[in-house]
Amino acid sequence: MNQVSHPLPDTLDWPDMPPLLGIAAWSGTGKTTLLEALLPKLRAQGLKVAVIKHAHHDFEIDTPGKDSHRLREAGAVPMLIASSARIAMMIETPDREEADLPALVAMVRPHQPDLILVEGFKSWPLPKLELHRSALGKPLAAGSDSWVVAVASDVALELPAEVERLYLNDIDALAEWVAAWPARWAVFLQTMTETETETEATP
Repeated sequence: MNQVSHPLPDTLDWPDMPPLLGIAAWSGTGKTTLLEALLPKLRAQGLKVAVIKHAHHDFEIDTPGKDSHRLREAGAVPMLIASSARIAMMIETPDREEADLPALVAMVRPHQPDLILVEGFKSWPLPKLELHRSALGKPLAAGSDSWVVAVASDVALELPAEVERLYLNDIDALAEWVAAWPARWAVFLQTMTETETETEATP
């Protein structure tokens, strides 16, 4: 079956979005390791944090041969499996070329998270914390990607004036910065609304 191309939006429906923060980095920077360290600290501060992660095209979370996998392969849409400990839902999306971030946010939203961290949707229009590790020799997105609001690096970098500087190896400081993001969300939404209004008013 041919995949249908869905171009990315220029903006999201911000008033309808809970606090979002993208975690953007090149492979090998340590996004998942950082999140593993941050999440317990954020939870200790009383924040309920959801994570949406972009994965490789044809990933599996149910084991081939198991009942849930067999039923999904047979055509169950969606396939939901539950126990007293956890719930998982698998939905086949063969007609999509790219995962739809707003649809994923809508799935998470009923759980009322204080913050949604988004890993891997680097081309989507959402505020991002960029992680930079100098040893990888990769270029910064900050500067070319106007959605980068802060950069956490292991070395001092020249950054645009509007981009905040953070230290990648100071987990406590990073946790404080991320924990403060939900409180800054309203200001971010106001800025986005004003920018979009000015753009629409420009002849």
